Amino acid sequence: MIENDRALIRVSAALASRDVDALTKALGWANQVADPLQVEEVILQSYLFLGFPTALTGMSIWRSQSTTLPGRASALDCEGWEARGRDVCRAVYEGQYDELREHVRDLHPDLELWMVVEGYGKVLGRPGLPLATRELCIVAILTVSGALKQLYSHMRGALNVGARSGDVDAALSEAEVFVDEEGRRASRRLWEKILASHQA
Repeated sequence: MIENDRALIRVSAALASRDVDALTKALGWANQVADPLQVEEVILQSYLFLGFPTALTGMSIWRSQSTTLPGRASALDCEGWEARGRDVCRAVYEGQYDELREHVRDLHPDLELWMVVEGYGKVLGRPGLPLATRELCIVAILTVSGALKQLYSHMRGALNVGARSGDVDAALSEAEVFVDEEGRRASRRLWEKILASHQA
């Protein structure tokens, strides 16, 4: 895995840890080795999983370290986001796409709409960061957060969009710095299950 991507994954894990010192160090390293616009994409996408307070904290620390100026706001394009969201979500979930949408719709139809339009269309489908890298960063966030059901889906999703198994393993290793032994074992069990199903 290239240093740029490892730094982005470490930033994602540190965001999920909500440890300001760790995040400051992770962003400092990313400022030296990673594409600054990709760092910003990682911070922006974190709000989907960690909320606005964490994303705002991350961007504030980043602004204090980076000389990169803020980009321009994206234009509102709900119809375009919906079409892009369908494509991105289908790429991540492959054969489970229709089942996923039905399941989330059964929970609440607004959640399904928001998942596609906002999650996959507006945010994860943005240009500026390869989808496989986005998924690896999400793997780190979900590992630290202990969101095992979603972690399973996004580890598979990372492979579906072109990440190598070694990349997923590296993302887990970066995230495991912030979890206890029980959390590490749980995430590794899921990963071993995915690897077994891919080799079958």
